[in-house]
Amino acid sequence: MNLLHSAILGVVEGVTEFLPISSTGHLILASNLLRIEQTEFLKTFEIAIQSGAILAVIFLYRRTLLSRLDLAKKILVAFIPTAVIGFFLYKFIKQYLIGNSDVVLISLFVGGILLIGVELLFKRKPQTSPKSLTFLTYEKSFVIGLFQSIAVIPGVSRSASTIIGGMLLGIDRKTATEFSFLLAVPTMLAATALDLKETNLLNLTTYQLTTLSVGFVVSFFVAMAAIKWLVKYVETNTFIPFGIYRILISLLYFLLILK
Repeated sequence: MNLLHSAILGVVEGVTEFLPISSTGHLILASNLLRIEQTEFLKTFEIAIQSGAILAVIFLYRRTLLSRLDLAKKILVAFIPTAVIGFFLYKFIKQYLIGNSDVVLISLFVGGILLIGVELLFKRKPQTSPKSLTFLTYEKSFVIGLFQSIAVIPGVSRSASTIIGGMLLGIDRKTATEFSFLLAVPTMLAATALDLKETNLLNLTTYQLTTLSVGFVVSFFVAMAAIKWLVKYVETNTFIPFGIYRILISLLYFLLILK
């Protein structure tokens, strides 16, 4: 893995982290396309650079996070299910799921169908919930967290699962999307911290640390642009195109690459 690979994967991470198309899944598929050897360091890299994208959320929503203690508590409540599952299944997830192209393709395909289905259901259902994070309850926050926990499976997409969960609870698309952004902060920081703790930074070479740094910085700036774009997009558009994209990319990768 070289610095160009690191920059490319940083772009992939920054673009896909907050779109409902699975950043982990795209990182795995991209690394396969680039013919990067599946090593423990690559798995660590794919987890760690997500913190660059998360830093973009902290930067853009810093005032909201600092001024809304009640919202911070709801984010922590929503984080609990993923924290428990991630803690107990960390080794299994990293050893058997991360890096598994078959799992990613199935998750992308099924997730695409679900995303389209939820949007069609959402379109027909009258919305009564207030369109603001202010009125999000602790109960709904926890349920959204349960949906997020499904995303420990690569390809499911953390943002897709949380947005789908929010919309099924009657929350409007924009609010569900912004809560997904904020919920990513403790989730991905915890995942990165746990992985780096197990990896031990002292065991990484100077070149590997440089590679991590490049991916981190690139993902930060690209994610900033992606977040701003998505917030504007969801105000007047649905997630159906993303559902179609998930289905198409899983089929194309299977037919053209794996076959």
